[in-house]
Amino acid sequence: MRECPSSDLPALPEGFRPKLAISACLIGEEVRYNGGHKASQFCTRVLAEHVDFVPVCPEVAVGLGVPRQPIRLVGDAAQPRALGSVTPSLDVTAPLAEYGERMAASLSGVSGYIFMHKSPSCGLERVKVYREDGVPGPDGGRGLYAQAFCAARPDLPVEEDGRLCDPVLRENFLVRVYAYAQWQHLLAHGLTKGRLLAFHARYKYQLMANHPQHYKTLGRLLGSMGRDQAETIAPHYFSALMAALSRCATRGTHSNVLQHIAGYLRGSLDRAGRQELEQLIAQYRNGVVPLVVPLTLLKHLFRLYPHPYIAGQVYLQPHPETLSLRNAI
Repeated sequence: MRECPSSDLPALPEGFRPKLAISACLIGEEVRYNGGHKASQFCTRVLAEHVDFVPVCPEVAVGLGVPRQPIRLVGDAAQPRALGSVTPSLDVTAPLAEYGERMAASLSGVSGYIFMHKSPSCGLERVKVYREDGVPGPDGGRGLYAQAFCAARPDLPVEEDGRLCDPVLRENFLVRVYAYAQWQHLLAHGLTKGRLLAFHARYKYQLMANHPQHYKTLGRLLGSMGRDQAETIAPHYFSALMAALSRCATRGTHSNVLQHIAGYLRGSLDRAGRQELEQLIAQYRNGVVPLVVPLTLLKHLFRLYPHPYIAGQVYLQPHPETLSLRNAI
């Protein structure tokens, strides 16, 4: 697809803070079964500086008190029930699922969700599912509230708190959060064919880093779009975009993107400048330096030699620089 100007694309306002739903215990609310919390240092000390949290505790919301007897998943891992661990007659299977569906509709303004891992209500994967004899089965399940919520909001970026300790997964999640927020902002200002093409153009190199094949597929989808088809194609486009972005970029795909972007400087740099840039990209590919090193040089060079197309690329800064997410990948 040809380069498309992005001047018509509404930008997120300066200082924009996306809304993130989060398991309430992760921001220090004492809502766990034992009256405690599981505050995440990354969420409370780092991420809270950049986002607005919307805390949710489904177990409290469906009427379980604090403190309370723990619940656990029992039965078939594919369709477990949420029962009291002390009093099995306590069954909150339906209430948790119904609450998940309600919250999926009411939290339409959030751009992502951080769930508590291993929770029978909120865990996204590998949650223990017990057999009727009380022994954990071999297959893990998914928390019932999270299952219902995610089924209703399949495109929303979601992650578990424990996985956010991994710098690659953490950066990938925030890339998706800000992409989702930008899409919400676009829809709020009115979707047009031109804006949809501009949005895709801005995400060219981010898509190439995450999933090069999907970038080409999405380009073909938009290339077939008629003048009045933006509203019809947009939901399919965005679902495919979020699926592509959920795939973590690698050193190899990042290096490929860095080289593509560096190509826009070929006519501006002398031989020594080109060699320095190529060397830093090679060092990143080989694991000698983190991604922030070649990116910092590229940003500096494009300040000296501006290029409007590159200036509009999300890849250069897909999330706030002060989060320092690319310092560790």
